[in-house]
Amino acid sequence: MQLTITDYERISDCLPRQRGNVTHTNLDVLNGILFILENGCKWRALPKEFGRWHTVYTRMNRWSKNGVLHRIFERLQRDGMMKVWVSVMSVDSTSIRVHPDGTGALKKTARNPSGVPAAGSPPSFTWLPRMSAAQSSSAFPPGRKATRRGGGS
Repeated sequence: MQLTITDYERISDCLPRQRGNVTHTNLDVLNGILFILENGCKWRALPKEFGRWHTVYTRMNRWSKNGVLHRIFERLQRDGMMKVWVSVMSVDSTSIRVHPDGTGALKKTARNPSGVPAAGSPPSFTWLPRMSAAQSSSAFPPGRKATRRGGGS
């Protein structure tokens, strides 16, 4: 759905007056917002004909906070220019949980070096062969020394 110039003139009193050096008119921005609502695409996928996606998003956000979007959609519904009743609208929302590393939490800054240990430092691990509990109790009864069994010299 896109608004024509005649449709825009019918609702232009709901929109704020444009000031400064503006590249895209309120009509272009409004049509960009309607494109996003109709297609449900990402802001970055907005076609260039509506303007830069960030500009359209920023103006939509400002209009939403000031109640301009509410007045526009109310007028579009009342005058029959929009056939769908918009009672609740969510243009930009996120429902994905972010991993704690991606939330901007403070990062660990202490270095944890790995690699070759310095000379004279203790080894990082020691391998000791172990016998099972059954072998150790039968092989060395308490109070006896290990001796060599069998004939030998």
